[in-house]
Amino acid sequence: MSENGTTSTIRRSSSRAGTRRRKPKKNQIPIGILVLIIIAVIGVLLGLKTNNTLLFWMTGILFGFILQKARFCFTASMRDPYLTGSTSLTRAVLIAFAVTTIGFTAIKYGYFKNGLPIPGMGYVVPISFATVIGAFLFGIGMVIAGGCASGTLMRVGEGFSMQLLSLVFFVIGSLWGAHDFGWWKLNVISKGKAIFLPDVFGWLGAVIIQLLIILLLYIAAVKYEKAKTNN
Repeated sequence: MSENGTTSTIRRSSSRAGTRRRKPKKNQIPIGILVLIIIAVIGVLLGLKTNNTLLFWMTGILFGFILQKARFCFTASMRDPYLTGSTSLTRAVLIAFAVTTIGFTAIKYGYFKNGLPIPGMGYVVPISFATVIGAFLFGIGMVIAGGCASGTLMRVGEGFSMQLLSLVFFVIGSLWGAHDFGWWKLNVISKGKAIFLPDVFGWLGAVIIQLLIILLLYIAAVKYEKAKTNN
């Protein structure tokens, strides 16, 4: 037999072996229908108790679906520029920040204008060394785990065992942090100064400054991706 004939025979054999090794894809439509039925049944049972619980259930399902389809993750938005040079998720996060800046400012200003307590003021906390430590530890943790809180929950729903392990330690770390928060607040956090931008620049000035910062970061992200792509 010639060399070409031998080569073609080997290729045909390899192709048939590869074909035999391929497993047919399972039909997941029945599973999807079953999951939808379970979601609907749980929703009905929750709705019989309180409407708020049903609303939370529906909102969680919808957000999970959107996150899974969009692959939206804050970790990836910070990680991808270094690993792949892509800033698409980074720019998506910046756009989300810009939209929420306008929306939440309008809500807060409405309360302020009517002399009502401004919602969310409990989250205006002092900037201290604890902020730096927390950001550093959380940054390391979410990169190692491969996702932030939302990304971890999403991938647990997809069946990734690594994220299931991450979720367990996420809960442990949160409980530990809640246990020690009193000490940090008394000895470190309270030493800093809380800054509410509308108190410094006014409501309009605060929005303009924050949007300008977001715009500069967006432009920097675009230029960064172009520089990485050209290289």
